[in-house]
Amino acid sequence: MQVRPKTGWYWLFVIPFIATLWPPFFASYRPTLAGFPFMYWYLILWIFLVSLLSGIVYFIDNR
Repeated sequence: MQVRPKTGWYWLFVIPFIATLWPPFFASYRPTLAGFPFMYWYLILWIFLVSLLSGIVYFIDNR
């Protein structure tokens, strides 16, 4: 019996793709965080969020 892969979870990777590649979401100077403009800390935050998202998808798909 062949097990069908759970590829639906991979659609979650569309969220960071849109959030980081569409500049109207983050093209502003304010609000600042520790002196960094919004654009910088927003994109750095997505690095951590995508790694968390990748781990979640990995563990769900690996079951």
